[in-house]
Amino acid sequence: MSFKTKGEQCSKSFVSKKWTFLLCLSCFCAGILFTNRMVAVPESNGIVRMTAGEAEKLKLISEGCDLKAKEEKRVSKDIVGEVFKTHNAIRTLDKTISNLEMELAAARAAQESLLSGSPLSEDVSRIGSSRKRKYLMVIGINTAFSSRKRRDSVRATWMPQGEKRKKLEEEKGIIVRFVIGHSATSGGILDRAIEAENKKHGDFLRLQDHVEGYLELSAKTKIYFATAVALWDADFYVKVDDDVHVNIATLGETLVRHRKKPRVYIGCMKSGPVLSQKGVRYHEPEHWKFGENGNKYFRHATGQLYAISKDLASYISINQHVLHKYANEDVSLGSWFIGLDVEHIDDRRLCCGTPPDCEWKAQAGNICVASFDWTCSGICRSAERIKEVHRRCGEDMSDESQLNVKSRLLLLRHSQAPTFAATKLLQAPSPAHVCSLFALISEHVVPGTGLYKLRNKELSDRNQR
Repeated sequence: MSFKTKGEQCSKSFVSKKWTFLLCLSCFCAGILFTNRMVAVPESNGIVRMTAGEAEKLKLISEGCDLKAKEEKRVSKDIVGEVFKTHNAIRTLDKTISNLEMELAAARAAQESLLSGSPLSEDVSRIGSSRKRKYLMVIGINTAFSSRKRRDSVRATWMPQGEKRKKLEEEKGIIVRFVIGHSATSGGILDRAIEAENKKHGDFLRLQDHVEGYLELSAKTKIYFATAVALWDADFYVKVDDDVHVNIATLGETLVRHRKKPRVYIGCMKSGPVLSQKGVRYHEPEHWKFGENGNKYFRHATGQLYAISKDLASYISINQHVLHKYANEDVSLGSWFIGLDVEHIDDRRLCCGTPPDCEWKAQAGNICVASFDWTCSGICRSAERIKEVHRRCGEDMSDESQLNVKSRLLLLRHSQAPTFAATKLLQAPSPAHVCSLFALISEHVVPGTGLYKLRNKELSDRNQR
């Protein structure tokens, strides 16, 4: 009885251990089923033992953002640098093309001279030597085919001729030329007449690429400055009409004061009304660009005479193909300088009236640079009247009268002997200068002296005349 009980207990104990094992195994399988993964030993060799190439790739991946940012900055700097270099290259190319065009124009002039049988002008044959030396100014006198009498009157008054003109160029650095283009019929009677006149006087600057016409003055002005810059290296380039009287020495004296300034635009500045009515003089076809009716132009120099520095003339030469031309050439010139850092100098001595205006100013020691009639936009009937204007308002260009009125006055003021002063006064180059000296030294003359009596006598004679 006891043995049976003990056997049953052993059997129960044996069964209990088997079920325990099965229960544990089933729990283990259930755990695998629910977690959906197998227990595996991680392979540590793949992480710890990394090759050099894999390490470099990992480093590049980690620094990818920084490398992209640096690359973008470098590319941006490279683009800006290339744009700057391209811009400079384009400017240099434009300048080179402009110079080549001017040299081509000079070569064409030489070829035409050879074909026509006329000798080469000094302007063409001396291009190389002209580029080597520096000039003070180039004066271009705007003229037309029909203005032969005007040109002759200018030659007979304020424009030196022959050896005097050469001496003016060599010693003073002043070039003076009549500026004219070609007729619509190349080689026609008008062109042949100018060639004959130039063969006689040698004082023309022919614009090879310009056809003459009143409505083409803006184009002529642009081509003139471009051609003059190519031929002569000067500080200033002047444009003047052929019906205006000019005192060359006074003009040079005026320009020298501004020699050290860059981008100078000198003249009698004005701002006239924009005329929209058709048929009137100085009509502006593009009046709508200047706003409402009744508006005025921007400030610009009057067209009878103005001067620009070399920087501005070079700017016109380089950009001549893109500079807009208005109907009036003085307006066109002023428009080309808008937006540039240009100093506008308003000098009223460049637009004096004809006698008695310029004569009174000369008597006061303020000799005019240019004289003309505003009503005629030049000297009225200039071919007949310019000699009278020159006699009464002109300066003497002889060697004995290079001192101006003010320097003579200074000499008189420092003179101790009245008779010596009177002698110097009598050596004044012209009656106008005598009168101006009298006017200037009146306050310094002591009553009762010989100079005082001489002054009164001269004034009395002048009133009788």
